[in-house]
Amino acid sequence: MARTTRPDYHDWLTHVRPAAGCIRPIRLAGTTLTLEAGTGRVLATMDTAGMPDGVILKPCGNRRATVCPTCSKRYQRDAYQVVRSGLIGGKGVPEHVATHPAVFPTLTAPSFGQVHTRHVKRHTCESRRRCDCRPEPCHPRRDAPICPHGTPLVCYARHEETDRRLGTALCPDCYDYDAQVVWNVQAGELWRRTTIAVNRHLHRLTRARGIPDIPDYYLSRGKVRIRWKPPFRLSFGKAAEMQRRGVVHFHGIVRLDGNDPTDPTRIIPPPPAIDADDLKAAIDHAARTVTFTTNPHPARPEGWQIGWGDQILTKVITVTGRGEITDAQVAAYVAKYATKSTEATGHTSARLTDDTVNLYADGDGTHTERLIEACWQLGQPRDWRRLRRWAHMLGFGGHFLTKSRRYSVTFTILRQQRITYRRTQTSGPEQTTPGEQPTTLVVNFLQFVGTGWHTTADALLANTSAALAREHQPEQLLTPT
Repeated sequence: MARTTRPDYHDWLTHVRPAAGCIRPIRLAGTTLTLEAGTGRVLATMDTAGMPDGVILKPCGNRRATVCPTCSKRYQRDAYQVVRSGLIGGKGVPEHVATHPAVFPTLTAPSFGQVHTRHVKRHTCESRRRCDCRPEPCHPRRDAPICPHGTPLVCYARHEETDRRLGTALCPDCYDYDAQVVWNVQAGELWRRTTIAVNRHLHRLTRARGIPDIPDYYLSRGKVRIRWKPPFRLSFGKAAEMQRRGVVHFHGIVRLDGNDPTDPTRIIPPPPAIDADDLKAAIDHAARTVTFTTNPHPARPEGWQIGWGDQILTKVITVTGRGEITDAQVAAYVAKYATKSTEATGHTSARLTDDTVNLYADGDGTHTERLIEACWQLGQPRDWRRLRRWAHMLGFGGHFLTKSRRYSVTFTILRQQRITYRRTQTSGPEQTTPGEQPTTLVVNFLQFVGTGWHTTADALLANTSAALAREHQPEQLLTPT
């Protein structure tokens, strides 16, 4: 009541609108200067001391839905634009990419032991999000085998989606926790080697079909030299999804482009002799053949063998909606998992230290506690410290959404467009002609003074205002730019 009766209440609502809905906004204090781009002359000065509460509120920008639902929703919408613009064009990507061959591979990890699963043989539900179909028995076996530790490797339960046993091992003593966390930490390297193998497979195919390589001229030791490059280029993006058993698998979007010898940054159509089926065959072949052995470890001097599992599925992406999967489905699917992390396993914690690891690690505890314990124990040697750093992520230290350089637009460009859009709303459009640079620059001299709202009442008012504003907007995965 005290906030709403203040004379600057409406100004405060307008001031906090960019951060409204954020759980823990960042508070900044200082000055902001508006400079003339050509001369550097100061046109205007604004001090946060004259603003409501004396600070500027900025959204935290966290991508995880369990940390901040509002910021993660904005990140999800940006991810949707990043993925889909690489399939249909727009936002700086030429529209002819919609005709380029593109596939959607799903690459999973191998088995490290038998776990409780939920399998529906035939879905009759209208929505998989609210699936009420009857699942099959988990591990039904007539002989009811018993492992060397005396645990029956059988389960006749029909697990529900909320069953906490899903993803846990039938026999924790038989499960290879060490191999799983090592696979997680090496998953990014396995993906890199797979893309190299796909390039080599397609290169051999183009040579067999008589498609010539393209020349690439470069300067070395004062002489112009030439090297030959393949006539195509792979552009891809991928999202990592954490399974309930605590291991990641990748959903990729691989697009085939041509290689321009005169301009490497230009996106052109690929050679017509290569189609989506060739790209699909190359990915499937690489996923089944690429393996490597890790460096030696005191606990395993011969190293661990790293490779993909048997469950490999590659679908051809179409724009017309008549193929295996459409561009909109792929973009929505990838954007959904870009805001998730280890929530599927039931474990959510910050980065672990020597003081906090005992709260989450236990060699005789639950499934995730054993995985964290494996990360901490295997991460003792200097060359394996990365396992300890990412123990809270069960060993996986990569980004959950990555892309190649020329696949599509970047998150930075989308965020800059959003900033420009908001400044246009508040101060009006800048008087510039198309193609010219802005005549003014905004320079911030701001300091971090804290996080979160001042009071619970401020958070309630700001979140309510943001919710009312969202009710007047259509529900769609679009970013205003």
